[in-house]
Amino acid sequence: MGIKSDKWIRRMALEHGMIEPFVPELVREVAGQKIVSFGTSSYGYDIRCADEFRVFTNINSTIVDPKAFDPNSFVEVAGKGYCVIPPNSFALARTIEYFRIPRSVLTICLGKSTYARCGIIVNVTPFEPEWEGHVTLEFSNTTPLPAKIYANEGVAQVIFFEADEVCETSYKDRGGKYQGQTGVTPPKI
Repeated sequence: MGIKSDKWIRRMALEHGMIEPFVPELVREVAGQKIVSFGTSSYGYDIRCADEFRVFTNINSTIVDPKAFDPNSFVEVAGKGYCVIPPNSFALARTIEYFRIPRSVLTICLGKSTYARCGIIVNVTPFEPEWEGHVTLEFSNTTPLPAKIYANEGVAQVIFFEADEVCETSYKDRGGKYQGQTGVTPPKI
């Protein structure tokens, strides 16, 4: 198994639709304004956050239970170009990019240092072989202050690993519950 380069990422995205929309270079500025970078890097792809967020709230004083998740635990925020996460709180978002992972590939996604250095942790589970969809992003604000997440800018980097042999059972074969997700997707059981 080996990590894949920018050349491989470009080829897979352009020839096989692995990432849509795809940005072949690293973008650090838009319309003269500096941004948190996104696009193809040396050995990965920096994903962007869409302008669609769900911020956890304790207004209903419910328990967060992955087996019986209450959708009223969220406040939806969209169309502002950013999201403010309260201190010591959490939000979900989704990527702009839609992914189609090949059967021989597994990805790991790590938060960008710009956010990590502000106490904002981005967590994303691996993209398994033959998984596809918009990625649901999990943001934790570990600080005692409100934290701002920007839409349409880079938030995390996806690193691609290609196996020496194709897996016997893929995410698609198992009928994975998050297959084909298109919006911010809360927990399912």
